[in-house]
Amino acid sequence: VQLVESGGDLVQPGGSLRLSCAASGYTYSRYCMGWFRQTPGNEREGVAGIDSDGSTSYADSVKGRFTISRDNAKNTLYLQMNSLKPEDTAMYYCAAGRCEVVAEIGPDYWGQGTQVTVSS
Repeated sequence: VQLVESGGDLVQPGGSLRLSCAASGYTYSRYCMGWFRQTPGNEREGVAGIDSDGSTSYADSVKGRFTISRDNAKNTLYLQMNSLKPEDTAMYYCAAGRCEVVAEIGPDYWGQGTQVTVSS
């Protein structure tokens, strides 16, 4: 199983980025997917999630600014990030988990992360 993130970059406040996560090695369409982020010294936090049927959820801090989506034909997960703020600076990880248990036990698979830095 592989999850490979891309799209992280240095961007100015108010700017936009789109992160991608290419998945392989499992039945992508059956899994719930999510984006998490982590800064040094802090725990990893959930940013956005999407079920196998396309239902989405967001952390309050990103609602209205971030959009999670998935393309099951391409086995790819996306995170469109708009109106970026310095506090969005973090390493962003994508993750996959079995929808029936992910809320209890967390994701089964993680990517290696992509760095997003929001700074002028």
